[in-house]
Amino acid sequence: MKRIAQTIGLRPERRTAYLELHSAVWPGVEAALHRAQIRNYSIFLHGDVLFAYFEYHGDDFEADMAALEADPETQDWWKLTDPCQEPLPDRGDSRQWTELPEIWHLSPSLDDQ
Repeated sequence: MKRIAQTIGLRPERRTAYLELHSAVWPGVEAALHRAQIRNYSIFLHGDVLFAYFEYHGDDFEADMAALEADPETQDWWKLTDPCQEPLPDRGDSRQWTELPEIWHLSPSLDDQ
């Protein structure tokens, strides 16, 4: 399992639209995320900054992301959400969102195993 954290700006003038979209994410979009082996996906908001966390449970991240990007309903969803977002200038070659390196993770305690 791979843990992924990402961040991106939220355009203030599109904030309401973005929040309304995410109050009822399309079932087809959620199904595409599941097919791409994405689990435990959350998006948090702090001011005009979005922070996302998800877990990837597949074996070929690039192939699963390519399948997700090719999904027609997901493409329609992104046509609505992408204009609400402001990519960060340091995102480099990453997709719309900037991936963040993990610097620490609490391992399960012996009580959890």
